[in-house]
Amino acid sequence: MAYQHVLFATDLSDDAPRVGERAKDIAQKYGARLSLIHVVEDVNISLGGGYELLPVLPELPDEALLQEARVALGQLAQRLGLDAADKWVVNAPSTKEGILGAVKDHGADLIVVGSHGRHGLALLLGSTANAVLHGAPCDVLAVRI
Repeated sequence: MAYQHVLFATDLSDDAPRVGERAKDIAQKYGARLSLIHVVEDVNISLGGGYELLPVLPELPDEALLQEARVALGQLAQRLGLDAADKWVVNAPSTKEGILGAVKDHGADLIVVGSHGRHGLALLLGSTANAVLHGAPCDVLAVRI
């Protein structure tokens, strides 16, 4: 099977360039289109059970987060020599939903994702890679970091 459209799903961690190089290499080998995506998850915090959650975090403007992610994704693409590639920063309820939505909307036939992150929220990427693997309508390459 020759891939036509490779989707590199990144968490923008320090390990992202290594995963991106794998995606780039595969796309070049198949003459495939390569796109990059980063998902900014919706943050919905509730305790339930009648408990009130006090605002302990300052409210973060969604557009500022999205813009910061766009800049970081552009810098990653530039570092990988992929300035001309499509770059999408999407806001979704979950990273899995954002990635699978892009696959559906843009017709990707291979998703390349890192198998785990190193710190903070990136630790969730292991479970994200697993969720994407089991929900994807196409091949998934989980690059071990």
